Amino acid sequence: MRKTEGVLRGEPFAFSVDGDAIQAYPGETIATAMLAADATGFRRDRSGRARGLFCNMGVCSECLVHVRDGDVSRRVRACLVPAAPGMTVETGIGE
Repeated sequence: MRKTEGVLRGEPFAFSVDGDAIQAYPGETIATAMLAADATGFRRDRSGRARGLFCNMGVCSECLVHVRDGDVSRRVRACLVPAAPGMTVETGIGE
């Protein structure tokens, strides 16, 4: 849940996580927007269990997601990469 009282933000925008629209505000990371939307699974481990945030500072890689740009997909740490309008993120959780 985002803090709203007394907070000034830019205009919200949408991006996609596993095909679902997620709302974000300028300056928010992918992870911040996902957590605010109750999307807490970022990847699956080798046993198939969903993994969430751990360190939230880019050290542990628990928040690795795929950002797709056309046919190209790159793995990024969701806690470090800013969300962008129209971005397509895939977690692999729904597979």
